[in-house]
Amino acid sequence: MEYKWTVLSNTTLGGLLASLDGTIVLISLPVIFNGIGVNPLLPGSFPLLIWLLLGYGVVTATLLVTFGRLSDMWGRARMYNLGFAIFSTGSILLFIEPWTGATGAWALVGFRLIQAVGAAFLFANSAALLTDAFPANERGKAMGVNQVAFIGGSLVGLITGGILASIPDLHIGPFLLPTWRLIFLVSVPVGVVGTIWAYARLREISVRRTGQKIDFLGNGTFALGLTLLLVSITYGLLPYNGQPMGWSNPWVVSGLAAGVGALFLFLYIESRVADPMFKLGLFRNRSFAAGNSSAFLGSIARGGMMLTLVVWFQGIWLPLHGYSFSEIPLWAGIFMMPMIFGFLTAGPLSGWISDRKGPRVIATLGISIASATFFFLAFLPLNFQYWEMGVLLYAQGIGMGMFAAPNAASVMSSVPAENRGAASGMLATLQNSGQQISMAIFFTIIIVGLASGLHGSVSGALVAAHVGQPDAGILSGVVASNPTGALFGAFLGENPMQSLLYAAATVPGWQPLPPNVEQTLLAPHFFAGAISTAFGTALSEAFLFAGVVTAAAALISWMRGERYIYGQTHETPRTPGAPAAAPPPTSDPPAGAAAVGSPGIRSRP
Repeated sequence: MEYKWTVLSNTTLGGLLASLDGTIVLISLPVIFNGIGVNPLLPGSFPLLIWLLLGYGVVTATLLVTFGRLSDMWGRARMYNLGFAIFSTGSILLFIEPWTGATGAWALVGFRLIQAVGAAFLFANSAALLTDAFPANERGKAMGVNQVAFIGGSLVGLITGGILASIPDLHIGPFLLPTWRLIFLVSVPVGVVGTIWAYARLREISVRRTGQKIDFLGNGTFALGLTLLLVSITYGLLPYNGQPMGWSNPWVVSGLAAGVGALFLFLYIESRVADPMFKLGLFRNRSFAAGNSSAFLGSIARGGMMLTLVVWFQGIWLPLHGYSFSEIPLWAGIFMMPMIFGFLTAGPLSGWISDRKGPRVIATLGISIASATFFFLAFLPLNFQYWEMGVLLYAQGIGMGMFAAPNAASVMSSVPAENRGAASGMLATLQNSGQQISMAIFFTIIIVGLASGLHGSVSGALVAAHVGQPDAGILSGVVASNPTGALFGAFLGENPMQSLLYAAATVPGWQPLPPNVEQTLLAPHFFAGAISTAFGTALSEAFLFAGVVTAAAALISWMRGERYIYGQTHETPRTPGAPAAAPPPTSDPPAGAAAVGSPGIRSRP
């Protein structure tokens, strides 16, 4: 096999696996919590829930730029291979984790953080390895396949998690294999095979400048600033002092301020050191700046959308259509499959087109299609006809697929060869950080929307269920006082009315409910219907936000200008049937040949 195809196949496997594990727990959390014996609806379980959801992304986003810079110094293949080994180790530890209860849950969090370290190495080097291995006129195609793995893997994770969560515990002879272990087992054999394959076949072909030094101050301030920022955002989602969210928590406010301050200090340091970790000068290149900025905004829209769709399907639509809680994760994954079909349709094709026509038009058109689907989703009825949702999900996948590959190829082709690891890490950092920020923004929009409309929505449902006063007022007040718990209850696909009834019974004036009324409240579909009105309003606001953000991303994408390839003095795409031109160089001139932004050209095909 030609070496470039080895690189493409292995990095695609690595990207798919690392991205899949970022979302596989999103849809299977109820099974995981049940398997290790933790009640996710108890207030003390909220930190566990948040860290299992967001911890993987926090660590990955924090380390990407540092690992990309180290790869430029020590070798991209070497660092990528190390990442595969670390990721596989974390996967094995997750599968064999022996504890239960809160101890077991925090152990899962810790082992997922180990996985995240390995994933950061994989994400930081995939695009750089591809750019080293492929000539300029084939990079879009290669990036198309790889970006399908990176972004499509998050969709595959949802589907895989839903399928595995529906499988009953397996009895293998005298041994019991619980369902929740299957969710973590899936990445073990693939990770081990991928690690062995990477060490056996990948080699160093990158251009590296000698005499580079580690930017300890830059690495330290960046890691500190981004960690404080993302961890503070994570804890801002937790209830605090009787409030539904923790944005007024002094620790959260202090962490946000310190994180922003550390990042400003990082920018100051990077503008003055000889070998900066974050090559700020690359942003003087319009292709690089526009590609990274539009990717960041696209991630802010996409990351929260995945969470919102899971809540919509698991917490509202499927229960209202009579699906049992045991079936919900499976069907939620199945019903989201049109999005990955759209991505698979458009991803590789858009990369092939961008190799011939340039990235500007197709990338901008793709992100514009994605923006339009967000606006349609905002006005879709909460209890929609599935064909309506299926069409929009397919269009969303098409749009993101059209954008991802041309944009990544444009970014990576615009930098000198010896900076590709740093550039790949910077792009991956912005995408992963955008997804983490997106989760917090969508959570906040939905919880704030629920807080304002939950009392009226639940009161109406209780009256319809023949709950008299003062019980209806007391119970609706209990629900409305904890919109975070209502959201998590919907997200986990459960009816938390039993625990809510216990809480309401402690309030003075509560009268025991008739058995038939209580049975109505405990029915699987009741809670979904009770919060649906308030949730629908919050959902529309979240999708409108995503639509505006992606519209801004489309505008920035168009501003990238015509195709730009660093170090190439001409570019004449070959049309089908035309004689083959001499292939462009597979790597760019070493540093010092020209300043960033000067040697490349912008040309119309």
